[in-house]
Amino acid sequence: MSTILNTLFNLHNGEDDRQKTLESVKGNISFTGANLWILACAILMASVGLNVNSTAVIIGAMLISPLMGPIVASGFALGMYDFDLLKKSLRNLFIATLAGLLVSTIYFFISPFKEVQSELLARTSPNIYDILIAFFGGLVGVIAVTRVEKGNPIPGVAIATALMPPLCTAGYGLATGNFKFFFGAIFLYGINCVFICIATYGIVKFLKYPAKEEVDKKHQKQVRYGITFVVLLMLLPSIYFAYRLFAEQQYQQSVNNFIEQEFTNKGNTIVYKKTNYNSSPKTIELAFLSKRFTKEEIDSLNVRLYTKNIPETKLIIRQDSADRIQLLRNNILNEIKSKDIVVDEKDKKIQALETEIAKNTFDSKQILQEAKIFFPTIQSLSLSNVQFSYVTDSTSNATILVYHAKEELTDAEKTNLVKWIKKRNNLKNLQLIYFK
Repeated sequence: MSTILNTLFNLHNGEDDRQKTLESVKGNISFTGANLWILACAILMASVGLNVNSTAVIIGAMLISPLMGPIVASGFALGMYDFDLLKKSLRNLFIATLAGLLVSTIYFFISPFKEVQSELLARTSPNIYDILIAFFGGLVGVIAVTRVEKGNPIPGVAIATALMPPLCTAGYGLATGNFKFFFGAIFLYGINCVFICIATYGIVKFLKYPAKEEVDKKHQKQVRYGITFVVLLMLLPSIYFAYRLFAEQQYQQSVNNFIEQEFTNKGNTIVYKKTNYNSSPKTIELAFLSKRFTKEEIDSLNVRLYTKNIPETKLIIRQDSADRIQLLRNNILNEIKSKDIVVDEKDKKIQALETEIAKNTFDSKQILQEAKIFFPTIQSLSLSNVQFSYVTDSTSNATILVYHAKEELTDAEKTNLVKWIKKRNNLKNLQLIYFK
């Protein structure tokens, strides 16, 4: 049995000459000549890809990025107690990191497009799973480095253990003053660097690469203690963030179940949904196509949130414009019933009501039919005027277009849709909202 296991897990089969491997590792440390050009291009490619939300461009930047070189070399240096190599590797990694931050910060500072894209958001909330990806990706990478036949793992490792995108996301955070983005992205970058290095250290020890020089047990313990400290430094916050992610996902699932039971299953069409998990209290904002709720109904729904395992949450239903029109309609009907006004006054008030309703409603069905000619992916839409009330007792009006599509429109399509709707309906301002 032991013979079979040794055969299955034997990394010495197919291992490249160790001196040749070390020369290759050392050759990828310095960022001079071709490596410097490749680094500069990778930084710019990653920044542009994050800026325009292009996954293909970001993957390209991952593949050409040379940042893995000094990280792998640091792992070899620790495993072989080659402290000169370790100093050189860390120095070059530090220089490359500063260069990446500087270039990406300058790019995002001068870029006219500063909207937060999904690819940027994906690099701002690291957790324990990112540690697992970095560690096992690093294992595969260093195993491939030590083989005679390098095979296909290297490109996959470059994509899985992404280094350049989080570094450039940190640059975005600096350029926009969003330090939450900066610290989240730089922490993810640190996780990838540290655990790729530790994975390399483990493989070097497993393959029993000889130490460069004799190191006493005291220094060996210092190296192990240092590695343990750094691992805990990365591991503990990542476990906390993973717990936060799990709690948020559970919360979102409870919210979706509540909305489905209380509204969707009862035939109410939701045209807008927004959940804010990080506010205090948490909020769920909803808007409906036609259903209107009284204050008593909204209060009852807020009470039911607690029975559905959704504590410390406030349900907000946006229906300001519809309420104003309904109130005006009820007032006129009450006046007519009381017969306190003459016919001419009745006609004038009814006409005023019709004018008010016309200003706040649009033929969404007709607009949808026309929109699908230019934007075939749109499945439904609603266009309406709404009034927002503020705690300062002030109000403001806005026209909002809420749409649902198979996938969110591109920035160019959004711009064209807004221009077309504004021109078609003679609008000055329009807010576009996408709901899934």
